[in-house]
Amino acid sequence: MNMSAAITPNRIARLLLMLGVVLMLAGCTRGMSDLRTWVAQEKAKKGAPIQPLPVIKTFETFTYADQDRRDPFSPSTAELDNSAATSGPRPDANRAKEPLELFALDSLKMVGTVGAGASMEVLVKDPGGVIHRVHAGEYMGQNYGHITAISEDHIELVELVSNGNGGWMERPASVALDAK
Repeated sequence: MNMSAAITPNRIARLLLMLGVVLMLAGCTRGMSDLRTWVAQEKAKKGAPIQPLPVIKTFETFTYADQDRRDPFSPSTAELDNSAATSGPRPDANRAKEPLELFALDSLKMVGTVGAGASMEVLVKDPGGVIHRVHAGEYMGQNYGHITAISEDHIELVELVSNGNGGWMERPASVALDAK
């Protein structure tokens, strides 16, 4: 007997599977008349009216004719030659920064003092919780704050802030004892 002509269970299973798929596909095409009717009704409905496009406004053109004049956003020669910008107080660029100059002045808290008189030291707490000993003549704050005087309840400083014209101006500041 020839093996290729024999009907095996595997071949029967494949034939039954293909027959089942063909029957399912045939079943899907029946009874579509109600679906076609619904689609036709939906297509026949009128949609909501579309809003008209907005009217495009025309603007008057402007020709800039002042190319030869000074740029208002660059400093004038009078501002560059201003004596206030070249003289007056200036931060010392050669001075090494002190640890408390890394923090904004309002984030530093005076928490106490040690000693008395000329040897008095002030205890200042930074935002990280580290306590530093500070003396008159040292610096603190991000605006080059130079400590001019210390007392039991506050620290007096002079900060250097930009005056907006390329120069610097002095501004008094203080840090009071934190009552907490």
